[in-house]
Amino acid sequence: MKGLLPLILGIFGTFAFSWAGLTLIPNAQIGHLDPQVDEEGNDPYPAPESGMADRGRKVYAANGCVYCHSQQIRADYAAADVERKWGERRSAPRDYLFARPVLLGKSRMGPDLANIGKRAPAEDAEAPPAPAATAPAPPVPSAPMTSPAPAVAAALSAPSAAVSTPTKDGKPLVFSAAWHHLHLYDPRSFSKHSNMPAFRFLYETRKIGGEPAADALKLTGPAAPAEGWEIVPSYEAKCLVAYLMSLNQSHPLNEVKNTTAAAAPPATAAPGGAAK
Repeated sequence: MKGLLPLILGIFGTFAFSWAGLTLIPNAQIGHLDPQVDEEGNDPYPAPESGMADRGRKVYAANGCVYCHSQQIRADYAAADVERKWGERRSAPRDYLFARPVLLGKSRMGPDLANIGKRAPAEDAEAPPAPAATAPAPPVPSAPMTSPAPAVAAALSAPSAAVSTPTKDGKPLVFSAAWHHLHLYDPRSFSKHSNMPAFRFLYETRKIGGEPAADALKLTGPAAPAEGWEIVPSYEAKCLVAYLMSLNQSHPLNEVKNTTAAAAPPATAAPGGAAK
């Protein structure tokens, strides 16, 4: 009986310290974060995702993408993520303000996707945005809504046009919407040793009625459909690709040093001119 009270206090203390360290202290440190804005109150970052991208996040989580891909750029002293060109700076808590759930990842059997949307080709970035076909997500209090990046707007508003964008050799541009669809449908067409599963259940094989669909996948080889048939992305597939193209943590943050900018050599004064 003499040791019962110390045992109970020890168990209680263990849980109390664990709760304080894992919940109370982190909440006190970062629980008050709001989107960062400039001195004039403009350029808020981050902003809530649009309707299709938000639904695509759920498709991403439901299909286990989080088990093979991360969404966090580690600091340069801990890993070579910036050196691999996965991002220009490390990820910070503010990057995930509107991420529900936060999909940091379980492992890295595939590359990090925190900035995969930033790597969209110029053809997607320059596509003219059109009105979104779906209702936008309701605004979050205290978080001003902003227009999505041009590449994301193109994927959300005109997914059919983005899917059919080819390069000069007839293949989709790397990290374009069309590239993402082909990669999801047949990953081994890009790398025969890829261990990524094919998400063909997100696509529909159907007979061509009249003209082929504008968003039909341009497949060749064994994966190509039979003559008179076409493979088109489902709404879930379009949402997933819209979500991937919305991933962009390149916005500068006051609390995080831009590693790429810091590594750039200092500008030198012109010959005969005074340094400023």
